[in-house]
Amino acid sequence: MNHAAYKFSITIKSNDLALVNCLRSLSQYSQQSGNNRIPWGGTKDQDWKRDDRCVTFHFTTPEYRSGFLTEVRRLLPAELWSVVCQSDNDPASPQK
Repeated sequence: MNHAAYKFSITIKSNDLALVNCLRSLSQYSQQSGNNRIPWGGTKDQDWKRDDRCVTFHFTTPEYRSGFLTEVRRLLPAELWSVVCQSDNDPASPQK
């Protein structure tokens, strides 16, 4: 699968960089087929700082995105993060 297939996105805001690292791992865990590193592409520390403490994750299906959100809610304190937006047509971009 190419990056265009990873079009189901969710943007999360958090001021806690350790939590952002947890989100990266949960996105990889939640993308159960294809390249499970693509979901967290573009969420490097400098991306998070540049984007006002927001990171966007991309999945190949709405079910994988939903599963990610379920795990985030189950494992991470709700007061440390919030969903900014979701999209069904926001393809991932290849990273350098």
